[in-house]
Amino acid sequence: MQALFAIACRIWEHLKQARKRGETRLVLERRREKEKKQRRKTILRAARRLFFKQGNRPVTISDIAKKAELSKGAIYLYFSSKEEICAQILLDDIGRVHNEVLPIFDGKSRASEVLMGFAHLYEDFFLKDRELFRLLMNFMMHADNLNLSEDTNQRIIQETNKAISVTESIFQYGIDKGEFLLRRGDVKVMRNAFWGMLNGVIALHLFIGKEETRKERIHSNVDGCLETFIEGLKKPAVV
Repeated sequence: MQALFAIACRIWEHLKQARKRGETRLVLERRREKEKKQRRKTILRAARRLFFKQGNRPVTISDIAKKAELSKGAIYLYFSSKEEICAQILLDDIGRVHNEVLPIFDGKSRASEVLMGFAHLYEDFFLKDRELFRLLMNFMMHADNLNLSEDTNQRIIQETNKAISVTESIFQYGIDKGEFLLRRGDVKVMRNAFWGMLNGVIALHLFIGKEETRKERIHSNVDGCLETFIEGLKKPAVV
């Protein structure tokens, strides 16, 4: 009986030790994962600061590594290229734009007011970080030449489409409320016209002209274009 008891005690002790080792491994794995996420954030934060100060083009992986106080090799453990770093910054911020836009579309204001509010939020977002707008336009115009992974490419498209879909909802809301006299098939056409106007005005003024008047120039030009645009939306479609 004593022998059996001793064996049972040894088995129990072995199980306790095994459990302890398993818990230790889990803690270490969680710590490593947390450290990876933190280091990834450090790299993105360093890259963003350099892009904001110098622009995207002249910045190299070596510059980002130095700013992040990491080795160049460490950067490549997390990102395959500078383009992938740019893409991740773009992904993070496009998602933020979408989240900030949603409260504007509350279902209470007129569609024209929501559309104007959306435009102002979009303008101000890029006025705070001009280089982000350059990254977005670069992706839109040269996506095939950026050598991004298929997963990253698809994620950017999906996040961009989320923001674009909000404008479709605004146009549809205006139609449903009788404010915009559009045919339902015209929603996508108006969406494209709206985005073309908005990005065109921002691109025209964001990198040229006096810094102190930039915000006013962009706002006044967008407001003027949108007022004319909205007036057209309120007129019956010509068949």
